[in-house]
Amino acid sequence: MALYRDEGVVLRTQKLGEADRIVSLLTREHGRVRAVAKGVRRTRSRFGARLEPFMHVDLQLYEGRSLDTVTQAETLTPFGGPLTADYARWTAGTAMLETAERLTGEEREPAVQHFLLLVGGLRALSTGAHAPGLVLDAFLVRSLAVAGYAPSFSACAGCGLEPDPGRPHGWFAVANGGAACADCRPPGSASPAGPTMELLSALLSGDWATADASDDRHRREASGLVAAYLQWHLERGLRSLPHVERV
Repeated sequence: MALYRDEGVVLRTQKLGEADRIVSLLTREHGRVRAVAKGVRRTRSRFGARLEPFMHVDLQLYEGRSLDTVTQAETLTPFGGPLTADYARWTAGTAMLETAERLTGEEREPAVQHFLLLVGGLRALSTGAHAPGLVLDAFLVRSLAVAGYAPSFSACAGCGLEPDPGRPHGWFAVANGGAACADCRPPGSASPAGPTMELLSALLSGDWATADASDDRHRREASGLVAAYLQWHLERGLRSLPHVERV
């Protein structure tokens, strides 16, 4: 048993007893951690407000057998303020927190890439740099890629055939891993518009100029494909995703 220090993002909380709270965190060095924050529900708590969802904090924790204990918390970035003031940002952020918790590995297993991706996504949401739906979908496809489920939006996921320049493959097969050519597409494959596939590819690669210039109809179609792909690999959908406000 020992003290350790790390930075993390609060994913969710749940009540414990009369004044305590269990806090689920995604930390930089220790991955997903569940810890007890004692007395945080009291009005005179020293760091109760710092341990709310969306908060990016510097923590000192005492390692326990099943649950760690938070002994100190300092705010690094208060993402909660700007996100809770806007419904579209808040719902997108909530889906990001749930995704981060579901896609990270076992507790205390390092997940640096997931952590950096989450902090970057919350920062983009809070500053309003891009439309909330685009930030969310970019976060989802990149999180899947980090977890080992990278979708293909250009080459055929079945045979690796590259599409003709300016003409993406005309089908998307969730179970096959993404884009599908005419020879590999299974029955029931989606047939998204070409600009939709280009948008998905841009979100995965970070081409925000292309993503920001996309039309609403292609954003809606892309969101549906991302949600289906995510649900396939999680084996059940996100509870927060149906509440996300889409333009």
